[in-house]
Amino acid sequence: MCCTRTTTWTQSGVHAPPPAAHDTIGTFYATGVPTARHGMVARELAMAKVQGFHFDHSVVITAAPTQVLAAFFDPHALAVWWGTVRSVTTPRPLGVYAIEWETTPFQDDVLGTLGGVFHGTVMEFRNGREFFLADAYWLPPESDPIGPMALEVSCRIDGPATRLEVRQSGAEDSARWLRYYALIASGWKDSLVALKRYLEHGAEPRLPSRGITRRM
Repeated sequence: MCCTRTTTWTQSGVHAPPPAAHDTIGTFYATGVPTARHGMVARELAMAKVQGFHFDHSVVITAAPTQVLAAFFDPHALAVWWGTVRSVTTPRPLGVYAIEWETTPFQDDVLGTLGGVFHGTVMEFRNGREFFLADAYWLPPESDPIGPMALEVSCRIDGPATRLEVRQSGAEDSARWLRYYALIASGWKDSLVALKRYLEHGAEPRLPSRGITRRM
């Protein structure tokens, strides 16, 4: 199955969530009990913060959607297709999502040394369907963080395969942000090709032990 890729850049205004959303998400943090409504509101609040520039990419992979999504959480899988050297990923609401790459031996003219750490908070996780990271930041090895951002990853059945869709969003349009998004546009394409190859060669990534959680 060949891969299908689309890339879109969009610049839009910021839309505030309805007042009721603040009450609902406040209850979520007060009680610590995640529900489908809480996950939806958390996403709305996070996206209200970061809507601006975003990067969209999709690829069709001949693998089960559960395996595709698990590849974003399995430490060994992340090392293979995303080139990480360390990761802590917890697929549940309010879970940690942090990955690290080796520091590059060269420097970018705008961002300096590359590599570093990307981290965020898992606000929603639905096994085999999607996960959503809020308050995500990239921490370069030797320069200021870039963020906040949001990362949305979703899967859906597409014939005998799975269509994976990735959206990474950020709010600013400074020179550093624009350079960062130029780099990740290329980086995501290469990484998702590597993910497709990894899964279609028979890999079976697994979720960490604290994976699937029952809805309350």
